[in-house]
Amino acid sequence: MTAQVPAPPRVVVLDYGSGNLRSAQRAVARAGAEVTVTDDLDAAAAADGLVVPGVGAFAACMAGIEALRAGPVIAERVAAGRPVLGICVGMQVLFEYGEEHGVVTKGLGLLPGGVTGLAAQRVPHMGWNTVAPPPGSRLFAGLPADARFYFVHSYAPTDAAGLAAAGALPTTAEHGGRFVAAVERGPLSAAQFHPEKSAEAGRLLLRNWLATL
Repeated sequence: MTAQVPAPPRVVVLDYGSGNLRSAQRAVARAGAEVTVTDDLDAAAAADGLVVPGVGAFAACMAGIEALRAGPVIAERVAAGRPVLGICVGMQVLFEYGEEHGVVTKGLGLLPGGVTGLAAQRVPHMGWNTVAPPPGSRLFAGLPADARFYFVHSYAPTDAAGLAAAGALPTTAEHGGRFVAAVERGPLSAAQFHPEKSAEAGRLLLRNWLATL
């Protein structure tokens, strides 16, 4: 008897009008998932995994999420223990607020703290950087210590200690100071960098995330 090959996990990349949708779709598919890009909230709720992408301004991404009324779906998935992965600004909006150019915008509040400007002479932070994951990280399991990931951002959360105190596993990186490059807390995972642009290291990280579905 031929052993049955398990079906690949079903992942939705949420289309709320912002993000590298197709590149995220291709990267998650290469990592081993069946991927759909959609703004259908029922599909987002039912999928094995939900990816929340995001590029540009925090306020614009939050406006897109609110217009789609996707916030409750994201929050309900997390409350039910169903995996969510935020990427770039899709990570930032998971926090309580974002401050850009002196304007504070409320986030989804699924992670404590806020997102502020990088304390660096050269902004945006654009290019490849190593990261420092904590012991027990599932996202970075098996990745070499010198693995590099691709960043494009001017803002980031910085309170790694506050995240750790709230039961999260923050991964940090350096650019003019230490900032939070990734977060894991229960079913919620997030990366400030772009796994879909991070070559083999990004593919391995996405495979690690798919293994949690």
